[in-house]
Amino acid sequence: MSSRNKVTNKKLIILGQEIIPGKNYELNLSVAKLHTSTPVQIPIVVERAKEDGPTVVLMAGMHGDEINGIEIIRRIIRKKLHKPTKGTVICIPIFNIFGFLNLKRELPDGRDLNRSFPGSSNGSLASQFAFQFMKEIAPVADVIIDFHTGSAQRNNYAQIRCDFDDARSVELAKVFNPPIILDSTLIPKTIREAIQRIGKQYLLFEGGKTNSIEETIVEEGINGAKLILNYFGMRSFKIDISFGRTPVFMEQSKWLRAPNSGLFLAQVKNGSPVKKGELLGIIMDPFGKIERKIKATKDGFVLCVNEAPTVYKGDAIFHIGKEIVM
Repeated sequence: MSSRNKVTNKKLIILGQEIIPGKNYELNLSVAKLHTSTPVQIPIVVERAKEDGPTVVLMAGMHGDEINGIEIIRRIIRKKLHKPTKGTVICIPIFNIFGFLNLKRELPDGRDLNRSFPGSSNGSLASQFAFQFMKEIAPVADVIIDFHTGSAQRNNYAQIRCDFDDARSVELAKVFNPPIILDSTLIPKTIREAIQRIGKQYLLFEGGKTNSIEETIVEEGINGAKLILNYFGMRSFKIDISFGRTPVFMEQSKWLRAPNSGLFLAQVKNGSPVKKGELLGIIMDPFGKIERKIKATKDGFVLCVNEAPTVYKGDAIFHIGKEIVM
């Protein structure tokens, strides 16, 4: 028997369904029930090539109001970009179904799903979601790409976040080739920590803001997914954007917070390089008496801008990172 036949005959089971080489499946992950006892199911699209290879999971909607990621995966499916010539692609366009129905970040229990991993079968609703994912999906995945956006009217410049001490994560982040790669240590109880603890690879994409579809962000996400599939030999895509671009590596990122409450007007574009002392924005009172200038405290790049028209003292308004050479 050839080595090709050996890998092609590898058995793959997802949610109790054997995934046959060369076939596609629409499965449902059952996680909870409504008050009416109606089951809530997470739709999962699986495409397996005839030739075996890596299993890549593309997922979005960890937070129900992060629509950019949902659109990225919807478009990937619509354009049939998820059909590999080798290996398996699993698409989960909306993970937090409850949050998406209400267009809210959290689940109905008020918990953040991305602070509930690895979860528990008898825990909170968020914990049950996390548990089912770690039980049913994570074990079959080799790489998970998770698409997020900023929260609370904060607009993230397109970026991949990873721990720079993890060489493999840095390598995959370079392959994805976003404008910015940000050093980010593992946060307890996040999906990123849970996935990396079991020896799987995970990429966290951040781009745009909540409750919106931004074409530039969608294209960045699609392009990154294409590059990852190219890298693993699962497809051979022509690259639409970012060809020849080198990501900027950032560390020591820090939030600038509003020194007082009032109307807020940003004066700098997201993703822009800034110098220490440069004007970033203005906070004003509604009665024309006060205008307080917000200036950069160091050289760096703007990674995120708060687009809320009003802010309270202490609100995060600008996320600034320092460029390093990798």
